[in-house]
Amino acid sequence: MNGKVYITGAGPGDKGLITVKAAEALKIADVVFYDYLVNIELLDYCKDSCESIYVGKKSKNHTCPQEDINQMIVDYAKMDKTVVRLKGGDPYVFGRGSEEAIKLLENGIEFEEIPGITSGIAAPAYAGIPVTARNVSSSVAFFTGHPPVRRERDLQWDKISTGIDTLVFYMGVSNAPIIVNNLMENGRSKETPVALIRWGTCPEQEVVKGELHNIIAKMEELDFRPPAIMVVGEVVSISDKLTAVAEEAQMAY
Repeated sequence: MNGKVYITGAGPGDKGLITVKAAEALKIADVVFYDYLVNIELLDYCKDSCESIYVGKKSKNHTCPQEDINQMIVDYAKMDKTVVRLKGGDPYVFGRGSEEAIKLLENGIEFEEIPGITSGIAAPAYAGIPVTARNVSSSVAFFTGHPPVRRERDLQWDKISTGIDTLVFYMGVSNAPIIVNNLMENGRSKETPVALIRWGTCPEQEVVKGELHNIIAKMEELDFRPPAIMVVGEVVSISDKLTAVAEEAQMAY
């Protein structure tokens, strides 16, 4: 008799952003496979007998291949275990959750996907940047910063550069020069505001803002490193307005 697997989103970093349903799954788990960007304080929800297994992936430093993770999840479920696959953000947004789900289906194992708050929305929000705003941005698109941007055929830069108001690139720091150059070469104004958000929603969150033509220089000056997302669009300027309004309100108070 097989157990059940919960492919679960942990949210972007702030432990308070986990959903109630995800927390309840952790409470009943016999084993948890968790990722690099998961706040390990979330494991406090687990019972004492729960086994926690780290399977995180850093840039160029993967604990184990995805195929091995898939198989381990299957193996534990076949031992009649309740398994939680705890993934940063949302499992189906650049999280390989669908690959794990397919593997479970192939092995006849029951599973449930529990969505999580994705960093592409939460990190900008914590930086005062709404990904959409009336009269500013009525469209937003999410992209992985690697590896597709390394292959010109994977992204139609001529369409996304000017056809979408807000562009959010996950894992975009390493290939930021490629992203920026492609956007400018395909019609996006070089004065378009850009924000880079590192460790979004966490206490150590860092934000670097600039424009397409100078954001790379600012990154290099600060030695800005992953994990981070890149937000491109006029919505970035709203954070300056929110800051100004907040400062005025504080002074008035």
